[in-house]
Amino acid sequence: MTEHKTAKASKYQARMPDERGHIRYSDQDHATWQTLIERQTAIIDGRVCQAYLDGLERLALPHDHIPQLAEVDRVLEAATGWRTAQVPALIPFDTFFELLASRRFPVATFIRSPEELDYLQEPDIFHEIFGHCPMLTNPDFAEFTATYGKLGLAATPKQRVYLARLYWLTVEFGLVDTPQGRRIYGGGIISSPKETFHALSEAPEHHPFDPVDALRTPYRIDILQPLYYVLDDLHTLHDLSRQDIMAMVEQAMALGLFEPKFPPKAA
Repeated sequence: MTEHKTAKASKYQARMPDERGHIRYSDQDHATWQTLIERQTAIIDGRVCQAYLDGLERLALPHDHIPQLAEVDRVLEAATGWRTAQVPALIPFDTFFELLASRRFPVATFIRSPEELDYLQEPDIFHEIFGHCPMLTNPDFAEFTATYGKLGLAATPKQRVYLARLYWLTVEFGLVDTPQGRRIYGGGIISSPKETFHALSEAPEHHPFDPVDALRTPYRIDILQPLYYVLDDLHTLHDLSRQDIMAMVEQAMALGLFEPKFPPKAA
């Protein structure tokens, strides 16, 4: 799971491309990617939505090495007009929203260390490519994500804090009901083995998706989520992108936040 993008310091450094646009990774980096992707592909069947599986098949991600962003871009552009954008580990909100608004998904070009396989606060290339890019081949998801970027770009700092909750509870940690049953579509779940099992268990609460409720729901980035919102269908995201989300933000601000369903973070 990862935090919404902010300009905090990170111990990780993005890998820079050479003059041909090729990024070189170490043997350890490739081995880490292989461990992560093989571990997740072994558990996602029957748990993730078909739109994600279709996107994963289209991307045809290699298992034995980290893909180059140009390989991913060719698939995304053909599907929904999206591309990736190479970024440092963490970026300012303005940059994040600008990229999404122009249908460019930020990807930090580093991979976690073997010591942090299970949990990483910063979004690394595995989270962004494996967790999110398959869903960006889906038109409904792609349209909502671009709309979100445009809204964030024009929002005030306080409005952005509310919008971050909507992103967290959809793009990162969203569930959807399908004819086959309840499934995962959020990248923060799909890139985390513990969250993949937890999200569909009886431990957390599952609430029908309501955008105003999502905007009012506090979250923590360093725990398994206590609550997930469930879409009736992925097309709900497309419908939401056509509605007045900023009016919903104002409504959520007037109503205030719900009580957190988790203890405060230790100082």
